[in-house]
Amino acid sequence: MKKKICFVIMGFGKKTDPSTGKTFDLDKTYKNIIQPAVLLSEYECVRADEIQDSGIIDKSMYALLIQSDLVIADISTYNPNAIYELGIRHAVKPFSTIVIKEEEGKLPFDLDHTRTFKYSHLGEDIGTDEAKRCVKDLSDLINVVSKNQNTDSPLYEYFSAIQPPKLSDEEFNAIITELADKEKHIFAIVENAKKLMSENDFINAYKYWDKASKIIESETFFIQQKALCRYKSKEPSEQMSLSDALNIIEDLLPSNDPETLGITGSIYKRLYLINKDIEFLNRAIDNYGKGWKISENYYTGENYAFCLNMKSSIIDDAKEKIYCEIEAQKTRENIVKNLEEIIIDDNFENRIDLKWIYASLANCYYILNRKSEVKDIEEKFYEVALDWEKETYKSSKNQIKQILNL
Repeated sequence: MKKKICFVIMGFGKKTDPSTGKTFDLDKTYKNIIQPAVLLSEYECVRADEIQDSGIIDKSMYALLIQSDLVIADISTYNPNAIYELGIRHAVKPFSTIVIKEEEGKLPFDLDHTRTFKYSHLGEDIGTDEAKRCVKDLSDLINVVSKNQNTDSPLYEYFSAIQPPKLSDEEFNAIITELADKEKHIFAIVENAKKLMSENDFINAYKYWDKASKIIESETFFIQQKALCRYKSKEPSEQMSLSDALNIIEDLLPSNDPETLGITGSIYKRLYLINKDIEFLNRAIDNYGKGWKISENYYTGENYAFCLNMKSSIIDDAKEKIYCEIEAQKTRENIVKNLEEIIIDDNFENRIDLKWIYASLANCYYILNRKSEVKDIEEKFYEVALDWEKETYKSSKNQIKQILNL
């Protein structure tokens, strides 16, 4: 029996929701929820970026939107391509379309009446319990949608007499056969790049991100990762790698994307530490500060406060010194408030960044002179951290101790 096809349209990589400022790793959504649920329901799972040779929608995309037995559209973070492709699907198929999104953030106005399956991210990851729940619930929904074939397209709900377009089986099968013979270009490139980054091979990871960004030139995630790998490679020298990374990331500037702002801030911070030019430090503060105000991400906030402390330690203007010190303190107080709410959440133990939350909280407690609370949090960090992570934490703590004379 011919296997049914589920076509998945969504963004990929880390994307920031403009309505909340939160960053989600959409690849985790696909791997931990969508793909397992689709396979459990005995569909063949095809993701849009697995078949793309470019960022332009082509005949294979249109064919899959018209003919696929099921389409799942993840519209989290207002992804314009996914929303456009969902619109096409609603125009060409009365039924068997499932819209999903992360539970926070607003729905676009034209979709706020559409039945939507929602899931929850923990930071940039998805908790084990949430993933299990979603796989089961989404699989159940797929089975119901497949069996009943009730109209879920707003167009066909309003105009029942419209006849959907048809694609002959011969033409569709020819397109599917052609796709099966192709390398999964973007998917394979991105997976190789991520694997190399996890192995700290930033030189070769950069090459893959460079290749991906040439195939889909407008993809922000590829440009961000390309810049990140370039500056972390420290090749041919740290100074040159940072300059190259800055040239890459400037294609995305000015930006309101916290990920872009964080990477840009990191580049300027490293340039300051190498050159001691205060203008680099000012630009690091500007980028980290903007990113912090948008997302209140604890990592960005810590770097913002750290750079403010560095600036306070080298400038002569008394009023500006006071401003930097007060702003750094307020930032850390807000980080503590946010993290204390996170660690009491029932799903906290499932977070992939659990150890770094402990580290950030311990650092902030220490600097804010809440010494009685440092020991307990530090012990929790040391229980779960690897040796190199412990050394990173100690180094960061020593740096701030020197700057603040603690």
